[in-house]
Amino acid sequence: MTPRPNGLARAAIRFKPSAFAGTFIALFMAAMIVSACGILLETGARASVPAERYAGAPVIVAADQQAYYTTGSGEDRDTESVPLPDKARLDAALTARAATAPGAAAAIPDVSFPVRTGHTPATAHGWGSTAFTGTKLTAGAPPRTGDVVTADGEAAVGDRIAVGTPSGKRQFTVSGTTREPATMWFTDTQAMALSGHPGKADAIAVLAKPGTSAATLAAQVAERLGDAAEVHTGDGRGAVETRGLAFAKKLLTGLGGSFGGMATAVAVFTAAGTVTLSVGQRRREYALLRAIGATPRQIRRTIDTETLLVAPLAGVLGCVPGVALATWWFGQLRDKGAVPRTVDLAVSWIPMVAAGGAAVLTSLVAGYMAARRPSRTKPGEALRDASVERLRVGWIRTPLGLAALGGGIALAGVAASEKGEDAANAALGVVMLFMLAVALLGPLIARACAGLFGLPLRAAGAPAALAAANARTNARRLASAITPIVLAMAFASTLVFLHTSEDRVTEKQQRAGLVADRVVTGPSGLAPDAVARAKTTPGVETAVGITRTNVLVHVGGGLQSVATQGFTGTGADLARVQDLGVREGSLEAMGPGTAALDKTLANDLGKHVGGRFDVVLPDGAKASLRVVATYDRGLGLSQVTLPQADLAPHTTTVGMPTELLVKGSAEPSALAPLGDTVTDAAGYATAKSVDRDLNAWANTTMAAVLGGFAAVAAANTLVMTVLDRRRELGTLRLIGTTRRQVMGMIRWEALLVTSAGLILGTAIALATLIPMTNGLTGEDPYIPPLLYGSFALGILGLGLASTALPARAALR
Repeated sequence: MTPRPNGLARAAIRFKPSAFAGTFIALFMAAMIVSACGILLETGARASVPAERYAGAPVIVAADQQAYYTTGSGEDRDTESVPLPDKARLDAALTARAATAPGAAAAIPDVSFPVRTGHTPATAHGWGSTAFTGTKLTAGAPPRTGDVVTADGEAAVGDRIAVGTPSGKRQFTVSGTTREPATMWFTDTQAMALSGHPGKADAIAVLAKPGTSAATLAAQVAERLGDAAEVHTGDGRGAVETRGLAFAKKLLTGLGGSFGGMATAVAVFTAAGTVTLSVGQRRREYALLRAIGATPRQIRRTIDTETLLVAPLAGVLGCVPGVALATWWFGQLRDKGAVPRTVDLAVSWIPMVAAGGAAVLTSLVAGYMAARRPSRTKPGEALRDASVERLRVGWIRTPLGLAALGGGIALAGVAASEKGEDAANAALGVVMLFMLAVALLGPLIARACAGLFGLPLRAAGAPAALAAANARTNARRLASAITPIVLAMAFASTLVFLHTSEDRVTEKQQRAGLVADRVVTGPSGLAPDAVARAKTTPGVETAVGITRTNVLVHVGGGLQSVATQGFTGTGADLARVQDLGVREGSLEAMGPGTAALDKTLANDLGKHVGGRFDVVLPDGAKASLRVVATYDRGLGLSQVTLPQADLAPHTTTVGMPTELLVKGSAEPSALAPLGDTVTDAAGYATAKSVDRDLNAWANTTMAAVLGGFAAVAAANTLVMTVLDRRRELGTLRLIGTTRRQVMGMIRWEALLVTSAGLILGTAIALATLIPMTNGLTGEDPYIPPLLYGSFALGILGLGLASTALPARAALR
């Protein structure tokens, strides 16, 4: 039967507002976290961008931009996918087949590729694309073979200009100009050849005959092409031209799903603990109700009604800051370039209903579990239990807590024996199991902490002795305060110190591994002749071009994206500008079809020198490479090293490396014409740290969300426990205890609670971080003393403030 509001529930809220205020705050915060993560998850699932360049073409044909792998077997067999690191291209010969669709007016192969004129980067296309982009000439004529159309002001019609393309540096005659800045056009045939991918198109734009709808044309083109390519209409065209959309969708669904699941579990878990505490604080009232004849059903109904009077409102109101949190988080990701600016935040009723439902369900379940004992206990026993805290252990929660503790210890051992990502994945479960153990075994842990700290406290004066006695006799109350502090410390420390550990190792490897004297960078690609020109520059001893990208490798049953570099010249040349820390094999054996691997990745793959491993190249092409060396400094440099000839044809920049490493005494001014920036090894390491800013920001934000929520929950719990002790504090004053002694007792209790929480939270964080960082970096975690000290001082200050302020109010 659905519980209905009754007088007992309304009276309880009116006359016991502090307990319900604490419950409201906990459920409010839980709804905020759940709704924010749900909004991000929904945004990732629905993310789309409107077509811009392809807006004039109703149908776009493109290659599949996903790499697929199979998990499980038999009935559990499933196919998963990950976005490709670079653009997959399709055979330009499909253009003729697409043009045979009955409703097709024309089919145009489209290519886009980077070019440079001196220091100025630009993007080049085939002139045929102007049929759907609407680009018009402001002067001159369309290009013919050997011609180029440039933007206004770049050159005059008839000028000869040198253009660096992925296929090399060429001279062209300017045949015309347009108003589009930083853009060039060649004939369709020449554009395809210059792109470095002859015979390949980025996409095929299909124009419709009058009266043919986009849907009809798309169906006709799909029938003509079969499985050879994908056909897109509507916002699907925008996904083809916006490379970052697939990664943004993965990032947002990962944040909303993986992190959201963890955050939701913590939020619900903490809120449930607060509801349980609120019910437990009123056990005397329930005992009196039982003594005057209230039935178990009436007690349960009262608690359910109290919940339904508080939880829905908390859930609804919590969604408001949840939307604000999701909006801020999404905006930060967009500002940092992780999400395309054309993607909008999706806010619908679904996350709100989920958040409100989670708040109501959490409070109902927690209230039901907490109401079981007071509603079933006989009236006389209820009065006795209400006056003295029950000392015996629970026969349900204690075995479960011991099982969680044993599972955490066992999983920590497994994580310590694993390497790389396997160790990191196993370590993630360690923190959850230990947190579950702390929650279930809270009273036992609190009693142990009270006994441990009791001896020194009894020797510290009357207030400290009172605090020790209170801690021993009220272990459940102590446990309810310790648990959220452990949550805050464990999660915040794990997330933040994982980044500090990786960052320290990365920077150390970069500084030790880069032995070049000068580094020339050009994110959009250096000039194709940059390496050759550098070798002829006075003072240059060795010049090696580096192309940085990612490849996909099969790790742990899935495809993992790993940092990869391709280099020009020989392995001996690379060794003169990079000290990779080779452990086995030799870089001098590098040649076509070979690779060198970071030792951690090699361990994950189970590969050794002389073996072969399969790799998915940036554009989706597959290759089997022979391992000729393994090295130590993959985290700071690259996890996979390949010859440029094997890697470059599968990237957009092709023959235009992104970095140039120079050994010698050449002056920066002499190398400046080769790229955008010139720096030394120290400056390069500092600049590269900017690439880790997004990861650092993400870890810090997640730590702030989880740790902040847990910290608020801890403060909320401490305030509730102190306000519930008005009778106890008043009794102490009546028997002669001074106000100063009472406040001293409260402060000592706060120190006991926060110290226990800090120690347990730190222990859980270390149990998680040690195997995780050893697997990922090969070193122990790095915990900056000042940062850890700020965490500890913050929690200590929070504990003292959350007890002192309500205690002063209670004493008034």
